[in-house]
Amino acid sequence: MKRLLTLACIMLLTACAARTPLPATAPQLAQPLPVSLQVSTADGQDWLLVIQAEGEALRWSLFDPLGVPLARQSLAGGAWHNDGLLPPNPAARELFAALLFALTPDAQLATRYAGKQWRQGAEGRQLAPDWRIRYGAGQAIELSNATQQYRVRPLETQP
Repeated sequence: MKRLLTLACIMLLTACAARTPLPATAPQLAQPLPVSLQVSTADGQDWLLVIQAEGEALRWSLFDPLGVPLARQSLAGGAWHNDGLLPPNPAARELFAALLFALTPDAQLATRYAGKQWRQGAEGRQLAPDWRIRYGAGQAIELSNATQQYRVRPLETQP
């Protein structure tokens, strides 16, 4: 019984430790910064995501349609840092990490994600622990894993 309980605890800790890997250094994105993106969830929620360069760091800000901030994180030195007074948002960090991988140009993948588990094929990209990334028409990106599904596209602006 003790062994079963120990095994269950180890599996739980392993599941908690499985996080989407980050590049050693921030990639040079193909799009000029700042980038404004519309993020749609599988359950119909829409968000606005803004990615900005701040020196060597990338600042990620996620807002609801009314402009209320949901998450604000800064990626610097290969780690996430809270930005502002918002509480940590682990789901947003996972989305940001997967999206950064999706936005990384092909030529930079091998160097930026050296030692990480990832694949690129005709169907798109895969990143450990279980992210699947597909590229669609109109610069749309679909990101999914076992529990989350997102559709990301450039924010449409009115002339």
